[in-house]
Amino acid sequence: MNRRVFLLAVSGAAAGCMTEHARRLNVYNWSDYVARDTIPKFEREFGAHIRYATYESAEEMLAKAMTGNSGWDVVFPSNSYVQPMREMDLLAPLDHKRLANLKNLGKRFQSPPWDPELGWSTPYMYGSTGIVYSKQAPQPEGWRDLWVNKYQGRMTMLDDPAEVFAACLKRLGDSVNATAPPELKSAEALAIRQKPLVRAYINAEVRDQLIAGDVLAAQSWSITAQQAIDQSGRLAFVYPAEGFPLYCDTAAILRESRHQELAHEFLNYLLRPEVAAAIAREMRTATANEAARHLLPAKDSENTTLYPTEAILARGEWFEAMPPAAQRLRDRLWTQIKSA
Repeated sequence: MNRRVFLLAVSGAAAGCMTEHARRLNVYNWSDYVARDTIPKFEREFGAHIRYATYESAEEMLAKAMTGNSGWDVVFPSNSYVQPMREMDLLAPLDHKRLANLKNLGKRFQSPPWDPELGWSTPYMYGSTGIVYSKQAPQPEGWRDLWVNKYQGRMTMLDDPAEVFAACLKRLGDSVNATAPPELKSAEALAIRQKPLVRAYINAEVRDQLIAGDVLAAQSWSITAQQAIDQSGRLAFVYPAEGFPLYCDTAAILRESRHQELAHEFLNYLLRPEVAAAIAREMRTATANEAARHLLPAKDSENTTLYPTEAILARGEWFEAMPPAAQRLRDRLWTQIKSA
């Protein structure tokens, strides 16, 4: 901790040596999360140069941010990571005077449970988890259908412990954020019982297998499901009857950033309705920006896979940050599930 404070102090001193006209910004984002022209347009308008790179898991981003000297300015933590990153002093407080476009966010994102004052993050894209399936196979109604051999070994689950535990916990009637050891061990037993039916634990890569017809049903993020559905008329998506998890990816500025002013300009730029709409339209994501959603064609803005109705959302549950002891237990049980 002392070493990190020292590094931050050095960063602050060095910042004074950097001229503002350099206009450089380092952005670290999830893959497939900006449109082709999002970055070039910002660079032209603001006379800036952006070093842009992507990651595939929140853990990958967090590992770099925790060094306190990662070189990144803007990152995109999932909502359940905002509180832990704030508690680790990794995030810079946001200056709302520089973020006039916060008003464009949807009502549920104006004061979200993970950051009620939007003091550390701005909601970016959100999604949910359900089941994408082939219309040529039996239609699932809930998580329970993934424990019956309807799909002849042609079924996958996400390679994500929080998601697999969520499916098991909801099937047991518990919260996706359960922390009690008896609940988590019951979920582990259920996952192990299901394992002979599972073809693989796989994430976005399942998209191509669904399109090809090799996989008949998959636990899937709604965004991945929609991307597959766009390429195959044989696929559909269902929100499980027992309930399902919700997540939101946010934009945040690292405390180590030497380019705080430009970082705020970038966040405010992403909050522009036309910018957010272009990203959502091209990447097939669900934007948290309500003003941007109004710019989308009806086939997108009324698509219930990407934008579930209020009645559907009532069955959803936001992922929350886990207490350390519960996270350690989940990690240990996940290892046992994968090795069973």
